[in-house]
Amino acid sequence: MSNDESKSHTTETPDSSSAPASAPEARDAADPAASAAAAPSARVTRMGTESIPRLITEFAIPSVVGMVVNGSYNIIDSVFLGHAMGEMGLSAVTVATPAMIVFMALSMLVGTGGNALAALRLGEGNRDAAERALGNVITLSLVLWALVVVLALDPAAIDAVLTLSSATDDVRPYARTFIQILCYGFILQCIGMGVNNFIRTAGAPNRALGTMAIGLVAATAFNYWFVILLGWGVTGSALATLAGQACSCGAVLWYFLLTKGVPLRLRVSCLRPARRVVGTILAFGFPGFALQAGAALVNFLINYQLVKYGALSPLGAEDALASIGVVQRIGMFTIMPIVGVSISIQPLLGYNYGARKIGRVRTTLWLGIAGATVMCVAEWAVVMLLAGPIVAAFGISHDGLADFTAFALRIWLLLLPFIGFQIVGSNYFQATGQPAKAIFLTLTRQIIFLVPLVMLLPDVLPSVVPALDGLDALYVAAPVSDFLAIFTVGVFLAWEMRRLRRMRATRTETGA
Repeated sequence: MSNDESKSHTTETPDSSSAPASAPEARDAADPAASAAAAPSARVTRMGTESIPRLITEFAIPSVVGMVVNGSYNIIDSVFLGHAMGEMGLSAVTVATPAMIVFMALSMLVGTGGNALAALRLGEGNRDAAERALGNVITLSLVLWALVVVLALDPAAIDAVLTLSSATDDVRPYARTFIQILCYGFILQCIGMGVNNFIRTAGAPNRALGTMAIGLVAATAFNYWFVILLGWGVTGSALATLAGQACSCGAVLWYFLLTKGVPLRLRVSCLRPARRVVGTILAFGFPGFALQAGAALVNFLINYQLVKYGALSPLGAEDALASIGVVQRIGMFTIMPIVGVSISIQPLLGYNYGARKIGRVRTTLWLGIAGATVMCVAEWAVVMLLAGPIVAAFGISHDGLADFTAFALRIWLLLLPFIGFQIVGSNYFQATGQPAKAIFLTLTRQIIFLVPLVMLLPDVLPSVVPALDGLDALYVAAPVSDFLAIFTVGVFLAWEMRRLRRMRATRTETGA
C-alpha cells in the first residue's frame, strides 16, 4: 500500500483503541468462536486496506473475461451465418436480435434478482433462505419458458414480433425459424446464464467463468459443424446456440446438485414458489430487465428506420439490415470488457464508500476510468485501422456494402475512447447507493438520447449536410448520443466530487 493510501486510511478510520468495550464486544472476547463468526471476512475487509491497483487488477480480470465470453455468442452466430449465407443470414440475425435481447432481459429478471436476494441472505448467515431464492429462480425460469414456448407455437405472435422487427418478405422465413428454435430452448439460457451468477455469489468466480467458457467453446464448435460442414443455415446456427447454452446449463446444474461442499445446494423442497420470495426476486431484477427491455425497443426502432431509409438508398432494405447488424454486434462487443471493468470495481467502491474512506473511493473511481479508457483507446485504434478486415470476417463480400459497413462502423464508434468514462462513471452511482442517478445516466447513451436522434436525424441531417442521406444519419446518431451522454456523466461526477470533498473535510474537522 502506498504512503498516500496509508495516510488516507489513518485519517478516515475511527480510532477505537481507547474506547470502552461494549457488551457484545465483551461477550465476543469471552467467546472466541462467536467473535470469529461475527467478524467480517478478511477477504472483505482487505478491500479497505490493500493496494487499490492490485485489488482492481484481481477483481477486473475474471469480470472482463466473463463479459467478453458472454458477448461472443452473437458475434459467433453472425460470423458463421455471414460466411454461409451472406447478407441474407446477417439480416435474419439482425431481425431476430430484439427478440434475443428480450430473452436476455427475462433471464436477467429472475437470475440477477434471485442472485441479489441470495447474496443478502448469505450475508445474514441464512443459508436456507438463500437456497429458497435459488430454487424459486429455477421455478420462475420454468414458468417463463412455458410462456415463451406457448408464444412460439402461436403463428400470430411470431408474425407480430417479425413485423415489429421490420422483417422484409425475403428475410421473414429465416428470422422466424431462428426465433422459434431459440424459444424452444429458452430454459437453457435462463439457467446457463441467469443462474450462473449464483456460482459467483457462492464464492467460486473462476468456476462461474468456466461454465460460461464451456458454452462458448461448444457453440463455436457446433456452429462450424452445423452451419459450415452440414449447411443447415439459420437452423444450424440456432441449434448451435442452444447446444452451447445446454453445455453451460449442465455445468451450472452439476455445480449445485453434485459438487461437494458448496455453500448453496439446489433442493427439491426449495422449488415450491413462495409469494414473498418471488416478489422480492422480481423487484430486485426489474432494473436490469427494464434496461434490456429498453434496448430491445431501441433495436425495434432502428430496424424500422433501417428498412425505411435503406429502401430509399442504393443498398436496399436487406443489405441495410445486414450492415447495421454487423455494426451493432461489433459495437456491443467493444463495450463488454468496459462493462466488466465497471462491475469489477463496484464492490471496492461500495465497501470504501460505506466505510467513508473517501480517498480510496476517489482513487478507485479514477483508476477504474483510466483502465477502461486504455481499453477503449486500444479498441478504437483497432477499429479505425482494421474496419475493412473486421467487416470481411463477417462474410460481407459485396464491395459496395463492405465499404459502407466499414465507414458506418468507424462513425458508430467515433467517440469510443471516451465511453469508458461514461460507463464507469454511471456505474459509480449504483455502487455508492444512488440508484436513481445510475439508472438515468445508464439510459442516456442507449435510450434517452439515442431514440430521439434516430427518429429526427434522418429527416434533419440531409438538409444540413447534403452529402449524407437518411441512412447515413442513422449511424451519425450514435456518436452524437455518445457525446451527450459523456457530457452528462461529466456534470454529475463534477457535482459528486465536490460532495465527496465536503464529506472528507467534515470528517477531518470532527476527527472521525
